[in-house]
Amino acid sequence: MNRVVITGLGCVSPIGSSVSAFRESLFSGRTGISRIANVPDAPDGDPGVRYTQAAQVLDFDPAQHLDSGIISASNRNTHFAIVAARQAAQQAELTKHHAPGDIAIIMGCACGGRSSEESEVKNLYTRNARAHPLTIVRTMSSAGASNISIDLKITGPTLDISTACASATHAIGLAFHMVRSGMSTAAICGGHEAPLSWGFYRAWDSMRVVSPTQCKPFAADRDGMTLGEGAAMLVIETLESAQARNATIFAELIGFGMSADANHITQPQAEGAAAAMRKAIADAGISPDEVGYINAHGTGTQANDATESAAIHQVFGARASQIPLSSTKSLHGHAIGASGALEALATVLALQEGRLPQTAGVTAPDASLNVDVILNEPRPTGPTVAISNSLAFGGLNAVIALRSWSA
Repeated sequence: MNRVVITGLGCVSPIGSSVSAFRESLFSGRTGISRIANVPDAPDGDPGVRYTQAAQVLDFDPAQHLDSGIISASNRNTHFAIVAARQAAQQAELTKHHAPGDIAIIMGCACGGRSSEESEVKNLYTRNARAHPLTIVRTMSSAGASNISIDLKITGPTLDISTACASATHAIGLAFHMVRSGMSTAAICGGHEAPLSWGFYRAWDSMRVVSPTQCKPFAADRDGMTLGEGAAMLVIETLESAQARNATIFAELIGFGMSADANHITQPQAEGAAAAMRKAIADAGISPDEVGYINAHGTGTQANDATESAAIHQVFGARASQIPLSSTKSLHGHAIGASGALEALATVLALQEGRLPQTAGVTAPDASLNVDVILNEPRPTGPTVAISNSLAFGGLNAVIALRSWSA
């Protein structure tokens, strides 16, 4: 079995549309959550919801990166995906060192081309208008993976995985197993999502799980999640190939676990999350005692944070309250199918820099959860193992394990 390392990073996110900008925001605690900006198709741009905050990508102009044909034939989530994949591939010099047919592209995306779909449905229902001929290719969930393949001329295994909020972590995990087994020598993996449409805002408002203030994971006064958007990408490859060409290695990907709660469509179960964490740790061939950081799913809802904390206690026992933990959703929001990729990127940077990011906006953790939430400023750490959790609606859980790298 091959050892698998990370040699390229890319992102378009509410806290920066480059890895360097993301890194600066991550460790300075600068949140990308702000007042909801103009929402297309909504009357006067106002979505008419009870909450006012979202994590939008406000500094991204696709025309600065893509030609007009690609922009016209694809949705905002695909624009994010192409640009973030280019960044990661360029940093790793991916296509220079790997044959196009040996590279996999495994993406996570839950919502697809949401805004394009809603716009066409609105025209149909209100004016019985003819649908735009590119509606299908704009809205299909696999458009991100397809367009990355076309853009970078990569011909290996290519697909998008849709498992709600765990989509990107499932994608990274599958890509990891493909490279570890030798099915592909390298992969671009991650997630992309641009779900902030009028209908999406209203649908989440109806569920009453969105914070009327701001996402505060594991806080005593937490009152819900904050919606977001973006994309993040990792280039992974075998350690052998990375060392042979003297590539920069950011971290090692060492384990992947997944499970299903098989219980309820919206109520998470601690047993399911715990099973995914145990499987990731076992897949990595390590002891739970070696885990030194948890990048939590941490949505800021009452149910998620309590369930995830209970699962952490089930897995780590007496050590559960001593493992540093943070939820970076307090910075980049909850980007649904892309969340796991943004959190994987944050975890890689934390391991690389030896600094664990804080959970922004939390002043008083919920003591009843009994977990060590990192507050106020990043916490220094030595070489360590980290896990990143993704726990989705429908009870679909995915966890990856990573280890810091030193040459």
